[in-house]
Amino acid sequence: MITHLRGTVVVDDEQEVGEAWVVGDRLTLERPAGVPDVVLQGWVLPGLVDVHCHVGLAADGPVDDATAEAQALADRDAGVLLVRDAGSPADTRWVDGRPDLPRLLRAGRHLALPKRYLRHYGRELADPSQLPQAVRQEAARGDGWVKVVADWIDRGLGADGDLRPLWPADVLAAAVAAAHEAGARVTAHTFSHEALDGLLDAGVDCLEHATGATPEHIERIAAAGVPVTATLLQVGQFEAIAAQGEARYPRFAARMRAMHARRYDHVRDLHDAGVRVLVGTDAGGTIGHGRIADEAAEMARAGIPVRDVVAAASWRTRAWLGVPGVAEGASADVVVYATDPRTDVAALVTPRAVVLRGVRVR
Repeated sequence: MITHLRGTVVVDDEQEVGEAWVVGDRLTLERPAGVPDVVLQGWVLPGLVDVHCHVGLAADGPVDDATAEAQALADRDAGVLLVRDAGSPADTRWVDGRPDLPRLLRAGRHLALPKRYLRHYGRELADPSQLPQAVRQEAARGDGWVKVVADWIDRGLGADGDLRPLWPADVLAAAVAAAHEAGARVTAHTFSHEALDGLLDAGVDCLEHATGATPEHIERIAAAGVPVTATLLQVGQFEAIAAQGEARYPRFAARMRAMHARRYDHVRDLHDAGVRVLVGTDAGGTIGHGRIADEAAEMARAGIPVRDVVAAASWRTRAWLGVPGVAEGASADVVVYATDPRTDVAALVTPRAVVLRGVRVR
């Protein structure tokens, strides 16, 4: 089976070519012998990447395999052919054996403390000192990533309940070191500003949300080269979360409202400071799967140039994760559009064709 990709084939920021071919399940930039069976024309991008996605998770916790399959298919049909799992209580290793589903880089379960995260989501450790060992275990179960919950509301404070860090600084540093020794990277959920210095001191590899980052934190994040996943669809729900908790936790509600109000400025400030801002939908909890185009549109609305948004949703993040895009001999995972998404982010909504492992799946 030979598929001819024709039009504008985007390789990376600097290179694009007029055509490429799919032979079997592989890409080639050299014309093969034989007549193509299929011609796909348009703007061809390496398969999209959702770096904050929870296949196997729903609002109430883990889901069955059939539901997880539907989640993965929704992501795939939206053009997402590579998912970095951001924590799931379900065992989704079976996804690796399904050639019709996106590639999945799993992070295992969220690591948290009792009553300091969403029920049925995370692995709750009895004592903070257990974090380094738990990180080693999750690193062994995953695909090079571990997810740590760095802060959450402390309900034990009553009306003063607010976002608070979960881990002592020395424990967090030991946990990140343990992950690195095991060949894994650590990403951390964080809403507050209080948790950020400890995470950066520990050498964390990525930050999820980072909504509490002050200008000084943004400078530190940029200097350290730590990426941030913006998750604007999730942060867009902060007003509703605040309203839900305001009667019992007024301090927490006020903070969530403030972060909601400045969400676009926050993401633009990260980008302007030189931080790598990643595209992640946070699908799988209260957000539906297959919404990568909506998240990208929110990032563009925040003021990140569309070309940078699309690059972050495709080839740049593939390179950061170590997964090839359009390259000689790479897996044929591409998305074709009728118009150029780099000039109109709305083009991401309607892929003309989705090719996964050489097979057109949409």
